[in-house]
Amino acid sequence: MLFIIFKQFFLLGCMSFGGPAAHLGYFKRHFVDNLKWLTAERYAQLISLSQALPGPGSSQVSFAMGVEKGGILGGLCAFVGFTLPSFLIMFFLALSAHQFGDIYFAVIAGLKLFAVVIVADATYSMAMSFCKNHLHKLIAVLSTIALIVFSQLSSQILVLIAAAAIGWFYPQLKLPENQEHKPVKIAWLPLCLFTVLLLISFLPLGEGFSLFAPFYQTGAMVFGGGHVVLPILQAGVPSLETEQFLSAYASAQAIPGPMFTIATYLGAQVSPNTPLLGAIVATIMIFLPGFLLMLAFMKSWLQLADKPRFAGSIAALNAAVVGFLAAALYSPIWQSAVQNLWQVALVIAAFTWLRVAKPPIWWLLLGFIALSVLVSQF
Repeated sequence: MLFIIFKQFFLLGCMSFGGPAAHLGYFKRHFVDNLKWLTAERYAQLISLSQALPGPGSSQVSFAMGVEKGGILGGLCAFVGFTLPSFLIMFFLALSAHQFGDIYFAVIAGLKLFAVVIVADATYSMAMSFCKNHLHKLIAVLSTIALIVFSQLSSQILVLIAAAAIGWFYPQLKLPENQEHKPVKIAWLPLCLFTVLLLISFLPLGEGFSLFAPFYQTGAMVFGGGHVVLPILQAGVPSLETEQFLSAYASAQAIPGPMFTIATYLGAQVSPNTPLLGAIVATIMIFLPGFLLMLAFMKSWLQLADKPRFAGSIAALNAAVVGFLAAALYSPIWQSAVQNLWQVALVIAAFTWLRVAKPPIWWLLLGFIALSVLVSQF
């Protein structure tokens, strides 16, 4: 089972372009719709939990799905499988600094269009599942508008708080009363470990330690996904130049997998004598806090879902997650990928084909790449 978990996430890690929102679309289609490893409701609960916690959202969801399927070892296999392709690419780029030609950028353009279709499909599917009444539809619409209009980092947190409050005071789910008194247990060991490591990271324990402590601090305090990592790491790792951060950021956006592998690139840069060790340590440090928090609250989050008022909050959070996906679909995914009318027509045609004929994802992936490369030659 562990090898199966690793294999499935490794294959997705090789093709998951488009950032966290796109990753959630890939996960839903593959693990919920096709493999049926978990229900759509459980998947949405894991997403809402990841959105409420700091850390790499899509990687936290992948880790949690691995834990659900194969325990902590399953979570580690999911993390290694999903992260390994981007880790290897980022490490290679950090060492080689190759200049890519026009074909490379044409491939990236095709993959961005592919991500538009996948995220649109996920947004539509989740809207059908979690916005079945007027209140949840309103929450999804208002969340989308708020996140498009107000792009500050605090907007996501405020939207989640507002949605949870609405769901609490206007619960839409009625559950048996005997579930009201079900005990809620937090996994204190990972929560304590998270806290202790965070406190230790601020202690002056030597030059080698101080090089990598900012990676843990970033993973522990970043809300809003991979795009937020850059300015925080820039402040935490002053030994690197601005050009190195920008190169790492651009590379992380251009490759599949989690954007938090920007730490792989930077870890190799801050430790030039032992670049592989630096890349490994930095990568582990930036992902670890988010995973510890997921372990701490996974069971209690799902137990709270059995209580009517908490269930109301989670249902409202699920509707807000639809808004998150819709806002991400518009910006940055659509805005960065679709530049002209033929691309609009192509995206609409591919989305329709995906919904009606349900072709294998690889057909769409290879089709977008081939067409983009062909167009780039003219």
